[in-house]
Amino acid sequence: MITDLRYGFISGALKETLKISNSERPQKTKIIDDYLTNKYLGIPLFLLFMWITFYTTFSLGTYPKHWLELLIGKLSVLISSVFPSGIPEDFLVNGIIAGVGGVIVFLPNIIILFIFISFMEDTGYMARAVFIMDKAMHKIGLHGKSFIPLFMGFGCNVPAIMATRIIDSRRDRLITMLIIPFMSCSARLPVYILFISAFFPRNQSLVLFLLYFVGVFLAVLSSFLLKRYLIKSPDIPFVMELPPYRMPTLRSTLKHVWFRTGLYMKKIGGVILIASVIIWMLSNFPQTTSHSTLSKKELQDNSFLGMIGKGIEPVMKPLGFDWRLSASILSGLAAKEVVVSTLGIIYKADNTSGHNSLVEKIKQEADPSGKRIFTPLIAFSFMLFILTYVPCAGVIAAIRRESGGWRWAIFVVLYTLSVAWLISFIAYQAGGLIMKIDY
Repeated sequence: MITDLRYGFISGALKETLKISNSERPQKTKIIDDYLTNKYLGIPLFLLFMWITFYTTFSLGTYPKHWLELLIGKLSVLISSVFPSGIPEDFLVNGIIAGVGGVIVFLPNIIILFIFISFMEDTGYMARAVFIMDKAMHKIGLHGKSFIPLFMGFGCNVPAIMATRIIDSRRDRLITMLIIPFMSCSARLPVYILFISAFFPRNQSLVLFLLYFVGVFLAVLSSFLLKRYLIKSPDIPFVMELPPYRMPTLRSTLKHVWFRTGLYMKKIGGVILIASVIIWMLSNFPQTTSHSTLSKKELQDNSFLGMIGKGIEPVMKPLGFDWRLSASILSGLAAKEVVVSTLGIIYKADNTSGHNSLVEKIKQEADPSGKRIFTPLIAFSFMLFILTYVPCAGVIAAIRRESGGWRWAIFVVLYTLSVAWLISFIAYQAGGLIMKIDY
C-alpha cells in the first residue's frame, strides 16, 4: 500500500512537471531492456560483458605493461651504473624499484578495468544488472540492493562495505559486508596478471574469469549459510526505478578513471612503498661476518624474511607453497599488491637467472636439482588463496566500524582464512591426483 501511494504520487508529479522532448528515447530504452533485462538472456549477457572486460584487460594491457617493464629495467640499470655496489644501490634497485615497480607495471591493466566499470555505471547498465540479479539475490537470502555494494567490491572492498548503508535491513547489511571480501578487488589483479601471464598465456581471460566466478560462488554460498544458520531474517521486497540509457561523455569517463587511478597511485606511493622498504630490510638483515661470502639465495634463506616464511611454511606446504610464497601472503595483509612487491624484491635480488621481467623469473625459477619451483597447478592454488584469504587491514577496519565492533571483523579474518586454506588445499591436492604428477 505504501509503495502504491508513493509511486502514485511520483507518477502524478511527473505528468504535471516533466516534458520529454524526444519521444523516441523511452521507446529505445524499452527495446534495449527487452533484451538486457530478459529473464533468460539477462544473466548470460551480463556474464558476456564481464568476459569481454577481462579479455580486453589482458589483450590491450599487455603492450603498455611491457613498455613499463622495459622502462623500469632501464631505470634499474641506470641507478646501478651511477651508484657504487653496496647497500644504498641494493636498497634503491632491489628494494624501492623492484617493490614499487613490480606493482606499477600492472597499472595499464587496472586502468582498462576502471574504464569498463565506469562505462557500465554511466550508461545505466549497472542499474539493470541490479535488476536482473534481484531474483537470484533473494534466492540466496539477500536483498536486491546488496548487488550494488557487491559489484563495487570488484573495485575496492572498503567503499563497497561503506555502501552497504543503502540496505535498510541491518541483518541483510551485515551479511552483505561479511561476504564482500570474496569479491575480487582490483588490488588482487596484479597478482592474477603476474601468474596468469607466466603460466596461462593461452587462456588468460578464461582463467581470470574463473577466479572472479569462484569468488562470487563463495560469496553466494557464504550468504546462504550465514542466512540459514547464523543470521536469520525475513526477505524484504525490492522496488527500483530503472534510469534511461545514456551515452557517457569522454569527460565523465576520464574523470572517474582519473579519480580511481589517483587513489591507486596514492596507495602505491604510501602503503606499498613503506611495505617495500620493510620487506627489503627483512630480506637483507641480519648481516653476519660471513655475509660477503654467501649468495643472494643463502642470504635470503637466513634473513628475517626467510625465518618468517620458513616458520609458516609447514602450514602452507600442503597447498604447494614454499617459504617465499608464504612470506608474500603474510605481507599481503597490509595490501594485496604487496604480494607482488614481496616477490619482486625476492626475485630481483636473485638475478642469477638473467631475466629482467618478474614474470620470466618466476616462470623459470628452479631448485638446485633443476626442478621447477612454480607450476601451473601451484600458481592456480596460490591465486585461489589470494582471492579468498584475509582481506587487507583497511577492509577489516571498515567492517569493524560498520558492524559496530570487533566481533564480526574477527569472524571475517578467521572465516576467510579457513576458506582460503581449504579451497587451495582441495585445488592443489585434487589437481595433483588428477594430473598424476608428484609435486
